[in-house]
Amino acid sequence: MFRIFSFSGCYRPLLRVSLAAVLISPLAGGVALANQQLMTEVDARAANEVSYANFQQWLQAFRRHAASEGISEATLSEALDGVRYRARVIELDSFQPEFVRPIWEYLDTAVSSTRINTGREKFADHRDTAMQMQQRYGVPAEIIVSIWGIESNYGSNFGDFSTLEALATLAYDGRRRDFARGELLAALRIIDQGDIAAEQMKGSWAGAMGHTQFIPSSFEAYAVDGDGDGRRDIWGSIPDVMASTANYLARAGWQTGQPWGVEVSLPEGFDYAQTERRSSAEWQRQGIQALQGEFPNFDSAAVVIPAGANGPAFLVGPNFRAILRYNNATSYALAVATLGDAIAGRGGIEQSWPRDQAALTRDDVQELQQRLNRVGYAVGGADGVMGPNTRQGLRNFQRDQGLIPDGFATQELLEQLRSRSE
Repeated sequence: MFRIFSFSGCYRPLLRVSLAAVLISPLAGGVALANQQLMTEVDARAANEVSYANFQQWLQAFRRHAASEGISEATLSEALDGVRYRARVIELDSFQPEFVRPIWEYLDTAVSSTRINTGREKFADHRDTAMQMQQRYGVPAEIIVSIWGIESNYGSNFGDFSTLEALATLAYDGRRRDFARGELLAALRIIDQGDIAAEQMKGSWAGAMGHTQFIPSSFEAYAVDGDGDGRRDIWGSIPDVMASTANYLARAGWQTGQPWGVEVSLPEGFDYAQTERRSSAEWQRQGIQALQGEFPNFDSAAVVIPAGANGPAFLVGPNFRAILRYNNATSYALAVATLGDAIAGRGGIEQSWPRDQAALTRDDVQELQQRLNRVGYAVGGADGVMGPNTRQGLRNFQRDQGLIPDGFATQELLEQLRSRSE
């Protein structure tokens, strides 16, 4: 099996040795002490030069591997000659926001009045194409347009990074190198097949491309030639963009004729710890009611309470799960669903969000995880991310304390844990 070695570890000692030689000389030592800022700048420039040299050696090894995988020499030259290490990509890959963004703040931006109005305009401009894809794939036209809006703001912001440079940098120096290496190879196959020229393959720093923000492996699996020109062009062809989006959702299990879900009211005494799926009939027997329109008929549905018992509640079915296949975040799926509703002229979320709740920082979440572990509610590693294990551990803690077990982390709950685990 082909192995690609990281050269960065080989060269950093050489850099340290060379800098040490400078620092121990009498003259240079005095200069360093007198002008530490200058030495820091020299150190940074030297590190960048060494990093770039190592990257080029790594790239040559990867190029040999790509050739062994059948990528043509013409494509390798077109795609990899002149590819640069992009330090900005690594900065973005390493960035972790201080605060965990509340879902209502995300939705305020993702489903803003501007995005709704633009979505309606784009729907009107491309109605025939959107309806054609709805007919072909069974995915509602407003959902196709909605994903376009959420992913790239209707094509106005799909990124200007070279996908090849971004993925090469991540494969060499990122947090998920093996994953990025596989995506870089997929990108080369896309170019080799003639779907897009190397210089036109643009997208985000993370390698997500074009209007749909497909990563290369998703492009290979789901991209469709919607306009019949023989190429799958998610950068410049709106028919290809819409066909590819609809195909993705159809393959993810979209059920034609069903809604994504509905906003619901929950009865007094509802057990918020229920995370399993049930039929609509079973949920109705518990007293759940739709706030708008008819109660959907799902064979398998879940109650979602993204802001806990004090926020809106939703009954979601298979189509919500299909959206999650595009991006596995409840906030994302809810944004796509509600933006689609708004584009189609349906009403928005009626219940209020708990906007008075102070946001937790990543450090707060990490502390909450550590304290849950300490008092016997095993949640796994303390990574500062509110994943399913953390929510379940928090529900168990809430239930034992006689609280509503909704799994929603707050500053108040963190204070209770502090008092328990001191």
